[in-house]
Amino acid sequence: MNFFENDLNELHTLRDFVRWGASRFNEANLFFGHGTDNAIDESVALILHALHLNQNLPDSLWACHLTSNEKQQISQLFQRRINERIPAPYLTNEAWFAGLSFYVDQNVLIPRSPIAELIEQQFDPWLETDHIQTVLEIGTGSGCIAIATALVLTDAHVDAVDISSQAIKIAQKNIETYDLINRVTLLEGDVFEPVQNKKYDLIICNPPYVDAFEMENLPPEFQHEPRLALEAGNDGLDIVRKILQQARNYLNDKGLLIVEVGASQPTLLETYPDVDFIFPDFKRGGDGVFLLTKQQLETYSF
Repeated sequence: MNFFENDLNELHTLRDFVRWGASRFNEANLFFGHGTDNAIDESVALILHALHLNQNLPDSLWACHLTSNEKQQISQLFQRRINERIPAPYLTNEAWFAGLSFYVDQNVLIPRSPIAELIEQQFDPWLETDHIQTVLEIGTGSGCIAIATALVLTDAHVDAVDISSQAIKIAQKNIETYDLINRVTLLEGDVFEPVQNKKYDLIICNPPYVDAFEMENLPPEFQHEPRLALEAGNDGLDIVRKILQQARNYLNDKGLLIVEVGASQPTLLETYPDVDFIFPDFKRGGDGVFLLTKQQLETYSF
């Protein structure tokens, strides 16, 4: 898709570009789900990035006129978003999670887990915050869950595992940004392999959970994310099975397991019909996150 100079010449203010960008995005039938859920918010995110402005822009500035160079910068971002179907956070190298900004690129999944709400609530009422001293996150990606958890549980140490060396580098960058080098430890490896015989008060995991059929039918935007962080076998439960089978060995007696399974929730319930999974409600939307206690993990056969 080409953008015509005449269009740019007829647009003047930030507000003009928000409307114009949203119209172009809807016209191109883009998919929204990587930080925004609509064309207007997507347009705003790209415009603010191009202009080096933050999200708390005063209302009065939306009527400001743009220079020719600024118009070109915005236009180029819009064209890449449309022509290449690249999710906006990969174009800006920034994603937001639990109210925090994280560096991202195409080596890591774009943060969007409803687990953010559990973190913001300090895992209340599921755990007593004062009793959480050790946390393990499996599949850390950008490090967003590990970092956000460390920031709300100020007395806890977090181990963050990922099988991807590229993801580990991105997570390290974010850990350094938040000055958490001494409280978040990165470990490279598969699931529980790197932690050996350690035990934790809390284990959190947002694993790959996309089944084979869904993987082949995802919108083009998802093709920019690492397949390793998305696909999980024919039924979407390959990694979840490993976690359910092994987690009891890595939890303290009053420990809790939190796992996101997303759209694979129905398959999970069909596979384990006797398990009393706890599924929290999320005020901001989202589902497919289950909780199990150490006692439950020892009770059921996985």
